[in-house]
Amino acid sequence: MNTLKQLEEEAIYIIREVAGQFNQPALLFSGGKDSIVLLHLCSKAFYPGKIPFPLLHIDTGHNFQETLDHRDYLMEKYQAHLEVGYVQDSIDAGKVLEEKGKYPSRNSLQTVTLLDAIEKHKFDACIGGARRDEEKARAKERIFSVRDDFGQWNEKLQRPELFDLLNGRIHSGENVRAFPISNWTELDVWEYIKQEKLELPSIYFSHKRDVYQRDGQWLPTCSFHLIEKEKIENKTVRFRTVGDISCTAAVLSDANTIDEIVDEIKSSSFSERGARMDDKRSEGAMEERKKVGYF
Repeated sequence: MNTLKQLEEEAIYIIREVAGQFNQPALLFSGGKDSIVLLHLCSKAFYPGKIPFPLLHIDTGHNFQETLDHRDYLMEKYQAHLEVGYVQDSIDAGKVLEEKGKYPSRNSLQTVTLLDAIEKHKFDACIGGARRDEEKARAKERIFSVRDDFGQWNEKLQRPELFDLLNGRIHSGENVRAFPISNWTELDVWEYIKQEKLELPSIYFSHKRDVYQRDGQWLPTCSFHLIEKEKIENKTVRFRTVGDISCTAAVLSDANTIDEIVDEIKSSSFSERGARMDDKRSEGAMEERKKVGYF
């Protein structure tokens, strides 16, 4: 467990640096495993005090109900303050349009809602759960990732990070996304969840669900996709990643405990992001979203 201890200490150091260097930080919270780990790390970083900054959740309106219920439970458990931005508000205001086509999703629409929330609350740093092993665009991120006054990411503006020195100086209007678990892997996250006995939404564990197969992926039934009834099957599945229900695929799995999930991940030949349909829209889908302000 020495590796987990080192990763934990690095993450807590980064979280404390964010709190020390910025005036109005926030923790981006999706209700998924990575943000739950971050919430726990923040609690440890400031124990016995409360977490000194709010959490921000961008609600697409297409979230898994299990995730929302668990989010509310955790807010009470950690006595955390939660701010919520609603994608539906952005749609109603005419700032974004509902997608059409084969995979209509609100996942990419979150960007506008997020940037509006950052401006509304004057957040100058947002702590996120991105990890470099997730996707090639994530691997380019610095721990302190500078965003310009339009909220956009430009790899040419990123700073070197030498000897664990984190530079939080920004110009007026800019903000930073901070990633304390950048150096963790999916397996590290699950080993840490096991070690700390963290509670997760039930959808991470095997359960029966109506799904349908499309492009080699098992997608949960929802009202946002056109589905031919004869294709719907009731399968034993779980989710490796939690996002907008309209773009998050399930995996066939009987893993019902953390030990079984760890064993499954060790033998897996594809990344957890392989179950995110929005990443498959183009070769550089993630990087394109990041450049306009995505998490």
